[in-house]
Amino acid sequence: MARRLTTYDLRSAKGSRKWLQLHVDTPAEAAAAAACDIVILSCEPDHNLEAIRRAAPYAFLSVGMPHGAAASPEEAVRLGFAMMKRGADAVYSSHSPRFIEAMAAEGIPVTGHVGLVPNRATWTNFRAIGRTAEEALNVLRAAKDLENAGAACIEVEVVPVRLAEHITRSTPLITMGMGCGNACDTQYLFSCDVLGTHAGHYPRHAKRYADFVTLEAELQEKRISAFRAFGRDVAEGSYPEAKHQVDMDDAAYDRFLTLSQSL
Repeated sequence: MARRLTTYDLRSAKGSRKWLQLHVDTPAEAAAAAACDIVILSCEPDHNLEAIRRAAPYAFLSVGMPHGAAASPEEAVRLGFAMMKRGADAVYSSHSPRFIEAMAAEGIPVTGHVGLVPNRATWTNFRAIGRTAEEALNVLRAAKDLENAGAACIEVEVVPVRLAEHITRSTPLITMGMGCGNACDTQYLFSCDVLGTHAGHYPRHAKRYADFVTLEAELQEKRISAFRAFGRDVAEGSYPEAKHQVDMDDAAYDRFLTLSQSL
């Protein structure tokens, strides 16, 4: 595409294609993603943001609003506009729907978050969310709350595959899937997981496509090779495998479907 991807483009294509998505940390990673035609990116609002924007000028870039950076809907709007001015196409926010509603009312595309939300993990611990019917219903309700608040996209993280499929089918939002099979509109991974530079516990849903090397030229080749391999695996259906995802048992899913009819 010879122009920057928009919210309209993504929502117009919902259900007709699977988008690749990466969270990148550096301009070099963004450039490697662009070389592989990975056109949905996310990043932090740090000193690299403008350079990441230049490195991937046509990508749809969702930029994270640090949790707690805004203490009111008005502050969220102000910060959202500032991030858009710096190059964001959407603002990721794990704040409550009232913050998201305020930003959306001003035309700021917002990416919400359901399932395992790291900024709220004190309430859930770091685990799969939604394996019981009641918990699955809470995830669906949270997704509907974000939809009603006017969000444009929603990150769906580490929820059962069938729940992710249900959410994706029942909302106009672009669902950005991480750790929930191939059910969502995007297949989303962090570049540090793809590149093997992740420090600490390696997430169950991630797949390593490269080992870290220190020479920058070699590293860029590794980035491009790893990102292309990620794209091939998604296209061929070899990622995600069953070991990269979770599911709920049939009884829980049937009960969830019954409960969900009340929404």
